Amino acid sequence: MELAIIFLVVAILCAIAVLRELKTKNFFAVAFAGASTLVFGWFSIMTLFSPLFQ
Repeated sequence: MELAIIFLVVAILCAIAVLRELKTKNFFAVAFAGASTLVFGWFSIMTLFSPLFQ
């Protein structure tokens, strides 16, 4: 459960990075931060929901 919370914090920080880099128009960083947001967000949500489906 702690791992899911850490992943969620990382996903939130990546989402903040996406917004910040969109303002500076650094699209290479937007792509990497967006991919990180999707991956860490998916893992955190699925890790939190996995006990519900077992």
